[in-house]
Formats: sequence, C-alpha cells, structure tokens
Amino acid sequence: MKVIIQRSSAGSCEVDGTVTGSIEDGIVALVGFTHEDTDDDISWMAEKIVNLRIFEDAGGKMNESLLDQGGKILSIPQFTLYGDAGKGRRPNFMQAAAPEKAESLFERFNERLAEKGVDVETGLFGAEMNISLTNHGPVTFVLDSPS
Repeated sequence: MKVIIQRSSAGSCEVDGTVTGSIEDGIVALVGFTHEDTDDDISWMAEKIVNLRIFEDAGGKMNESLLDQGGKILSIPQFTLYGDAGKGRRPNFMQAAAPEKAESLFERFNERLAEKGVDVETGLFGAEMNISLTNHGPVTFVLDSPS
C-alpha cells in the first residue's frame, strides 16, 4: 500500500461536474494498492496517517497530528501510484491491485480512518476525477506500508 499525503488548506474532488468530496485544513491522500495488501497494511497506514505530526503547533513547529488538529482527509483512489515507467514509453500497471480488490481495500481504508475519529471525504473509485488542492507548506510525504 502506498499513500501520498499532502497537508492542505483546501481540497476537493469533482466527477462529471459534481463534487464528491471537499475539505479544508487537513490532508489530501492519494491512495494506491498492490496485490499483496491486507487488512494489516490498511490498519498500519490509517494509524500512521492520523498520528503523523505534520501540523504546526502554537510555536510553529510540526508537532501536531491530524487528530490533534481536528482536521479532515480527502481520500482519493490512485492506481497509478503502482505504475512502472522504467522501461519503454508506456507505464505498466502490473503491480497495481485488480480493481475489485482495490475498491474493497479503499473502502476499508476509509472506514478505518473514520473509526479513528477523522472526517473522511472521498473521490469516486474508477471514475475520472478532477482533484484540486492547496498544499499548505508545501508539506508532502510518500508512505509505504511495511509489507
């Protein structure tokens, strides 16, 4: 499981002219899955994201988590995180999980985030989405699950 998180002062997802998710002051997360990902990966990643201290405290240091800030997450499915462009001119996506598995994992991931007390907005799995965000900082991290 791979997630790119961006600390954001605003973020939204639009599909066919309809907003499917929108946040202020939180994290925009681009979420990708591979064949081997399990519930353990999902639990680890959800725990890591909500507790990662990437928000500024009163002293201006990155010392507070999403939970400390009461922020929200805009979670966007992104199979291209497992695209391999190392050879040739067309990326291959052989490492990306099959759509049926990935959709189930994406839903469970968002449920885990919500169980931890975070408001979760999402993109629409399998849709062509227009994502807008204002990266605050900028602060961006690439997270890979341990397995």
